[in-house]
Amino acid sequence: MHALRVKGLSSDDVLAEMTGVPVSELGDRLAPLIEEGLVMRREGRLVGSALTPSGREEHHARLLSDPSTSTARPAIETFYAAFLPVNGRFKETCRDWQLRSDTEPNDHSDSEYDQSVIDRLAQVDTDLAPALQALGQQVPRFGRYRDRLATALERVRSGDNGAFARPMYNSYHDIWMELHEDLLLSLNRVRGQHDEG
Repeated sequence: MHALRVKGLSSDDVLAEMTGVPVSELGDRLAPLIEEGLVMRREGRLVGSALTPSGREEHHARLLSDPSTSTARPAIETFYAAFLPVNGRFKETCRDWQLRSDTEPNDHSDSEYDQSVIDRLAQVDTDLAPALQALGQQVPRFGRYRDRLATALERVRSGDNGAFARPMYNSYHDIWMELHEDLLLSLNRVRGQHDEG
């Protein structure tokens, strides 16, 4: 339920990455939640699972009483304080990946420019990694973000431009936004300007 709250509509492949539950076992894990009206399945062009309104309410209650999250709250707060300045740099890096100037989109025809932005993304990744690994030792779901971010960065480095910031592509940006949302949920915070870094 927590992964679905963080992600919104999630494909089975991404849900498996987020939870560590193999795709082959997801159906059995989701079935009771669907029967209780907490999760809905979507078919068609966008296939996946999402929380229902009742599921969102139930998730909120469960997260507030989750002992692993509440026990780790000081560690999550410490990580969040370290995350925010890096988040500001990450947003600037994403902007520069998409735009060469305020009016000129980046068409990715300049490989030197693109490589300089990828190098900045790699530095953001390096700067956040130790704190995120440390948090992941206390709350395992945060450790999965570290692994997923590293995989997305390797996809970018291997030439998959979409793996940088394409929406709904399991891109580095997608995973970073999931991490940010998880932090806000875990700290029971409503996103404001002070949460942007």
